[in-house]
Amino acid sequence: MAEYDFPKMKKKLAKYLDEDRYEHTMGVMYTCACLAMVHGYDLQDAQCAGLLHDCAKCIPNPKKLKICAREGIQVTDFEKDHPFLLHAKLGSYIAKEKYGITDEKILSAIASHTTGKEKMTVLEKIVYIADYIEPMRDKAPDLDRIRKIAFQDLDECMYEILKSTMEYLGDDPSKVDLTSLKAYNYYRSLHYAAKR
Repeated sequence: MAEYDFPKMKKKLAKYLDEDRYEHTMGVMYTCACLAMVHGYDLQDAQCAGLLHDCAKCIPNPKKLKICAREGIQVTDFEKDHPFLLHAKLGSYIAKEKYGITDEKILSAIASHTTGKEKMTVLEKIVYIADYIEPMRDKAPDLDRIRKIAFQDLDECMYEILKSTMEYLGDDPSKVDLTSLKAYNYYRSLHYAAKR
């Protein structure tokens, strides 16, 4: 089991995030811990991924693009048009370079927390879901029901969140990242397979 210096990491993170983002981050970290307890995942790793998931969030969008270009981080055309999404990929890079995280499972969970993807690991699902349901979140529809599902079935919760996201973005393909669409189709198929 890895040991993380959480006080040191929090102190460093507080310099780079605004107050609201820092509070949200604490909420995600603790929600990751709660989900890890319920779903039998390593608490330390879950908290670490939750703590660092938004470490690149407050970097201005032009700078995000510049760092990605400099460091050879692959950027899709959709991400060029929606650079705010890059904080996940960039966050994974920063977690490794600035916070010394080498565990690929944690780095992957940070990298996929905005769009989701097909066949996510338990940790990837925990971070994605925690980001959506943490206590300060209050805008999403049906949040009470989704929070309850999160502690019962991670795959079903992924389906519910992705379905809600697709409904929110509507039918306009220019608003939907292809990775999210694939993730939605994947978890929708699991949902209907379970109903049979």
